[in-house]
Amino acid sequence: MVPEIRKTNRTPTRVVAQAVVLVAIGVALSPYTSLPIGIAKVNPTQHFVNMMAAVLLGPWWAAIIAFAIGVLRNAMGVGTLLAFPGGMLGAFLAGYLYRCKPKIAWAAVGEMVGTGLLAPLVSALLIAPFLMGKAIPLLALIPSFLASTVAGTILGIIALIFLQRADIIHLQR
Repeated sequence: MVPEIRKTNRTPTRVVAQAVVLVAIGVALSPYTSLPIGIAKVNPTQHFVNMMAAVLLGPWWAAIIAFAIGVLRNAMGVGTLLAFPGGMLGAFLAGYLYRCKPKIAWAAVGEMVGTGLLAPLVSALLIAPFLMGKAIPLLALIPSFLASTVAGTILGIIALIFLQRADIIHLQR
């Protein structure tokens, strides 16, 4: 089952508008929520947006939104190249798991596994050595990525529950 908002408001224009709003939220809040934890700059807002996008728009849109936020954060100087696997993997996996099992909890699991476990692996083995010219130990990234995704995922869950209680969207928990 998909959220009711997707059944009634699924025109291409409306979907793109929702994606643009989520990108704007992610970019507008990033200078205020980006902070260094360990060796990475983390941004819990990214994971909040990932949860919203995954549940409301699906896995591909969530990954596209995370990519757009990553590009703009890097352009503004409040992100690093680690923002791409950190945002996109969690967003896609959250949307995919939500699509398979439409419960907010499954989207949360997808976001935390994708960002907290898979993204540090991709970052340490591919992004850092080949694109950043650095060797970053895998275990050095996991705590900062996990801290960021747990905080953002909790905020995303709260926001989705409030939107449901306000009768703006209809979800299963």
